[in-house]
Amino acid sequence: MPSRVLIVDDAQFMRNLLRDIFSSAGWEIAGEAADGHEAWQKYQEVSPDLVTMDIVMPERNGIEALQDIIAIDSRALVVMCSALGQESMVMEALQNGARDFIVKPFKREQVLEVVRRVMG
Repeated sequence: MPSRVLIVDDAQFMRNLLRDIFSSAGWEIAGEAADGHEAWQKYQEVSPDLVTMDIVMPERNGIEALQDIIAIDSRALVVMCSALGQESMVMEALQNGARDFIVKPFKREQVLEVVRRVMG
């Protein structure tokens, strides 16, 4: 049974890139969201196996959305996506329940390696 991923990023091209990476690895795309508020709503609708969460987004940022998701599902598997220079926010996310992080720009093998580690 393929795993299901929710892709959260305010940039459409980043969502497209991640969708291509996951689809090519046999994953089902459970949904996509463009901001933290939408991510929280979608998480409840689609119950994905994994969430990739951008940190910097409008409305609610990735850390706020992470906290919202962990509050309703403490076992949620959330991997943060960050640009270089966002180390303090990545650390905050990890302290708030994120399982790991991926640094942009995304490389297919790097994304899949982190996901394999998180999925255990």
